[in-house]
Amino acid sequence: MEKQNTIGDETTRLALKTELLQRVEALGTNHALFPSPAPPIDQIVQQLESLNPIPRPLSPNHLPSLLGDWQLVYASRGTVVTRTIASMPNIWGGIQLERVWQKLVAGNTGKISAANGAFLNLPLLGEWQLQAYGTWDWGQDEQVAKVTFGTFSIRATKPFGSSSWNLPSLKIPVLEFLRKEALWTTSYLDAEIRIGRGATGNLFVFRRDRQLVN
Repeated sequence: MEKQNTIGDETTRLALKTELLQRVEALGTNHALFPSPAPPIDQIVQQLESLNPIPRPLSPNHLPSLLGDWQLVYASRGTVVTRTIASMPNIWGGIQLERVWQKLVAGNTGKISAANGAFLNLPLLGEWQLQAYGTWDWGQDEQVAKVTFGTFSIRATKPFGSSSWNLPSLKIPVLEFLRKEALWTTSYLDAEIRIGRGATGNLFVFRRDRQLVN
């Protein structure tokens, strides 16, 4: 049986959510998504998780709240992409991360199709889009999913700063024996905010993205 928040809990939850979004916005995209400590934000996230209004986000009743387009606004230890960028030498003025998003679509029973994407602005080369395609799979535990990515793609969206070129994506499949699985816990979900944790404890804050991402 799911826990019902009291009026006091609901007031606290909304206040915490407002503070979280304000602090994340104040950080700016590059600082919020690159590996850098932000203890106050992590503490707010932990408090929100304790007031989670949808503790079983993978249940059929709550999937509509989970599916759709989400923008990643904070990653406590960065992402695979941002950690890679951070480890590279700062040449040609540095790489700028424009935005990171995730699209979740209903698949077969007990499965979700996921697409993770990022726009990168590369010095001299212009804007590029990276995407990874995979699936979420789960059983009786309706909070934890097993995530596997099987295809990656790259596309020049504004090569050399020009938006007049329409270039196709280059898709790169991952051989089945090379695919890695990871556990993903959706620790908080409401109509606007979603919080997820990886197996190592890295936390990710997503905000509902009203823009249509192709």
